[in-house]
Amino acid sequence: MSSLKKQSSSITEKAGISPPEITNVSAINQIKNKRRQQPSSEELIKGILGGSRTSLSRAITLIESTNPDHFEKASEVVQGSLKHANKSIRIGITGVPGVGKSTFIEAFGKQLTALGKKVAVLAVDPSSSLSHGSILGDKTRMEELVKDENAFIRPSASGETLGGVARKTRETIILCEAAGFDTIIIETVGVGQSETAVHSMVDFFLLLKISGAGDELQGIKRGIMEMADAIVINKADGDNIKKANQAKLEFNRALHLFPPKKSNWQPRVTTCSSLTKDGIPEVWNTISEYFKLTQESGFFQEKRNEQNHFWMMETINEQLKQNFYNQPEIISLLEQNKKAVLNNEISPFAAASELLKLYFNKGAK
Repeated sequence: MSSLKKQSSSITEKAGISPPEITNVSAINQIKNKRRQQPSSEELIKGILGGSRTSLSRAITLIESTNPDHFEKASEVVQGSLKHANKSIRIGITGVPGVGKSTFIEAFGKQLTALGKKVAVLAVDPSSSLSHGSILGDKTRMEELVKDENAFIRPSASGETLGGVARKTRETIILCEAAGFDTIIIETVGVGQSETAVHSMVDFFLLLKISGAGDELQGIKRGIMEMADAIVINKADGDNIKKANQAKLEFNRALHLFPPKKSNWQPRVTTCSSLTKDGIPEVWNTISEYFKLTQESGFFQEKRNEQNHFWMMETINEQLKQNFYNQPEIISLLEQNKKAVLNNEISPFAAASELLKLYFNKGAK
């Protein structure tokens, strides 16, 4: 064996010419500094009003940030965009997981952009309990709409807010409207409380359902049915068409059991297929009729005014809560009182009263 000649491997790398090293340190530093620089509030506002997707995305990131330093800047951007907002129709879309919300929104969004509309989709994804990041990724499930130049999709992690939507989503709507989007679609996580929050920030509330999955009886619940301005039975294609039409009849009967809406609008039930696109144009026709009716009656603006008041009060409550829990003295006493309550040394009510007394006395100084 030792007499055998060693043969060189066919994949042995031969010496060659080494690539030149990057020696332009100045250029590297310029790029790094550029990346570190954050645009001012005025620059962000100017970019948003000019239709810049980058400026819009950066401003939304500021709004969603939990960094206290970003709060003031985000407020300035929202305030500067406010007078250019309120020129859209806001549509909330909800439904249980698996009902096909993302597929429906893509088909519906493409229908709207084909009509010349500019559509912004604010998709609130469920959050990971570990990383608190989005775990579904609506952008990956709306492959066609995300490439449409007249559409903007912003998935956001629901976090620990009310069902995934709160003040941050409300402010994001204002920025999207200022950027020129005339149709704002908000997709909820569909887990209960999110419907209440979304209903308080949209003009039209659409409930998406499917047939043949035991969903018909679940859908006939007073709360969600009263909020819905339309019910759309999705996946009405193939062998499921007959079941979808039957579900449509059942929901129609249920809707007539409820008292008339303040808007004088009679909620409708339609069927559609997000795959074949059948029934999608009819959904927009229904929304357009609602918009026309409520605009003429004055209810549209009345509802917007009520929502603005509601979100003012919600913001006050949220700020008070954040301020309370960020006080060092409160944090310290809170931990002590937690242990005392667990050990039955103090009642929960007395513990809470003691904390509030400390907070208000501190504020009075």
